[in-house]
Amino acid sequence: MVVNFTLWEQFVFLVGEVTLIIILGILLFSVLMVAISVYSIKTGKLMFPRFLKAGITMVEGTVKAIFRLIGLEDAEMLSFFIQLRNSMNKRSFAEIPVEERMIFLPQCLRSARCPAHLSPEGLNCRSCGQCSIGYWRGVLEKIGYRVFIAPGSTLIKRMVKKYRPRAIIGVGCLSEVKEGLELTDKIGIVGMGVVTLKDGCVETLVNWDDVMDVALLGIPSEQIPKEALRDDDTPHIHEFSSKPDN
Repeated sequence: MVVNFTLWEQFVFLVGEVTLIIILGILLFSVLMVAISVYSIKTGKLMFPRFLKAGITMVEGTVKAIFRLIGLEDAEMLSFFIQLRNSMNKRSFAEIPVEERMIFLPQCLRSARCPAHLSPEGLNCRSCGQCSIGYWRGVLEKIGYRVFIAPGSTLIKRMVKKYRPRAIIGVGCLSEVKEGLELTDKIGIVGMGVVTLKDGCVETLVNWDDVMDVALLGIPSEQIPKEALRDDDTPHIHEFSSKPDN
């Protein structure tokens, strides 16, 4: 009995040591992920994006806790995660024909006086000119995109199931875009995210240059309509919150 008890004590001690080593390993790995992430955020240059994406996915909870401990705002964390995924997906997105891409715009971009009605495929924009959606929806459709104005994630999932795109651009607030990119990863679709300039339920804003920067990836120059270009044939750099002058 004494021998058996001693063996049991040794086993418990060994398990405790292994557990401690694993915990310390996870902690050190998380600190490394945070260090690379903070450096990338501060310098504006993504370091080791593939390694970061895999590493942060593995220890996301611990990384978030360390971020908060060092005083990094949640918004900064989410922005970085989105930037990381966009960087990783950029090349794959550009290789997918526009006919196999979709873009989802949030209904919160519309005017409070919007006359559009909800249809089975989202808001049916009337291009009334009271917000910027109608103008840029037309531009995106000329490029070849299938554009939806989504009241929520349920419609997005339904349209993805119906049309089976290979790539998606999602526009929304930080948390919505992050969740959307995680969803596209799970279902094997290339996702790109654009974050709105402010949160809210109505009359929010987006920098349409950011949207177009993503939308024009991999698009042949002859397929880009003049509305998406400046006079010098380069993409728009101006920010619009309403319908621009023709």
